[in-house]
Amino acid sequence: MAHFKTAKEDIVPFGQKLAFGSGHLANQLFPAALGVFMVVLVMSLNMNPILAGLLGALPRLLDALTDPIMGFISDNTKSKWGRRKPYIFIGSVITGVAFMIMWQLNPENSQTYNFFYFLIVSVFFYIGYTIFATPLIGLGYEMTPDYNERTRLMAVSQWMGQIAWMIAPWFWVIIYDPTIFESAPEGARILSIMVGGACMILGILPALFNKERVAPDDSKMVNLSMKDLAANTKEFVKGIKLTLKNKPFMKLCGATFLIFNGFQTVAQFAMFIIVYYLFDGDKVASGTWPAWFGTISAIATAVLVIPIVTKISEKMGKKNAFIIATLISIIGYGLKWWGFNPENPWLMFMPIPFLSFGIGGLFTLMMSMTADVCDLDELNNGERREGMFGAVYWWMVKLGTALALLTSGIVLSFVGFDQSVDQQTVDTLTNLRIADIIIPILTALMAIVIVWKYDITEGKAHEIRQALIARRGKVSH
Repeated sequence: MAHFKTAKEDIVPFGQKLAFGSGHLANQLFPAALGVFMVVLVMSLNMNPILAGLLGALPRLLDALTDPIMGFISDNTKSKWGRRKPYIFIGSVITGVAFMIMWQLNPENSQTYNFFYFLIVSVFFYIGYTIFATPLIGLGYEMTPDYNERTRLMAVSQWMGQIAWMIAPWFWVIIYDPTIFESAPEGARILSIMVGGACMILGILPALFNKERVAPDDSKMVNLSMKDLAANTKEFVKGIKLTLKNKPFMKLCGATFLIFNGFQTVAQFAMFIIVYYLFDGDKVASGTWPAWFGTISAIATAVLVIPIVTKISEKMGKKNAFIIATLISIIGYGLKWWGFNPENPWLMFMPIPFLSFGIGGLFTLMMSMTADVCDLDELNNGERREGMFGAVYWWMVKLGTALALLTSGIVLSFVGFDQSVDQQTVDTLTNLRIADIIIPILTALMAIVIVWKYDITEGKAHEIRQALIARRGKVSH
């Protein structure tokens, strides 16, 4: 396998990596916190699991639909502040404020009122999230043209993103601690203000401190105005078609959809299994165990998985690193059957070093591989469209999330989970544990099949870059 040394000018300074990673910390903290807070809807506001699933799914579908539009706008924005940074700044503010407002729910309100209040505010939340996250992803794809430096950049951003998953599980502990808040809904109302404010500040940092890579050919960027709406719509549709015709990219999207869908479908199950299986429905006895499970998973990803996957990628290539990481995660999912043991709760941590390779390897590698695909697209079509590729990629992620949250609620209902009682039946818990293992294993195996023939190696990426330099010269930073 060919290996090439990273040129000095292609190395992203560490401070730049930290600023970009701060944006990803906000980008990860929003969904991480949301996943924990959503439990309050079922466990403390007594909302039907299917309705809670709809609240998770419906706004994300809107979010997924607006992503490509935002990608197109960002790719074609001409301003003295750049193509990405103005939107990152504005989107961060909108998202943070909306998150604060979204959780001002009271148990005295009817289920119908809480449902529609949450649904309406979450629409604004996800619009802001699209304005923030889509340009942020595009910014990352263009920060370096080097094959391996891209993986190192994404490794730092994903490492910082894991901090969100280290602290978010403790939101559950804080919200349900009677010495801190009188009730869980009150805890959600107050904590959401703190989380929204922190995410807003973190999200603004890339807009302030990161440098954008200049687009290679401004003449190929459209004019964003109402009078050009018809022409822009045509260009937008053309851009979508070109993106979807990119076979290597679609392999990445398909693999991500499957792995993230499988992970998200069962993400909440661990908390339910710990509370209702290990501790027989006793929320007090279960205490901080669910939080530790999430935190240790994130620590394992940051400390163990991301560095190992980055090294494997440098030695064996990104595709091979992805396949190896996914196979290791399958071992971890299987070990959950023995890990969740009422007689020894400590065993729940046994599968974590293995299963953490799934998501940890996925986004570290897929973000880097998508940046390589953007170079291939420029070679074939003559344009830099990082925003569009990022939008379509995360559209696939968000579509998977929406379907996963809906599927999660359906699975809970199908296995007989009853949110109104403290003790679940033996059959319910057994079936829930089986679903918790089988679903992510099946999606992981299908993802490996899809990505098996992905063919952008380090050598091919180097050839593509040299061809681009020969055509239009080096792109300045």
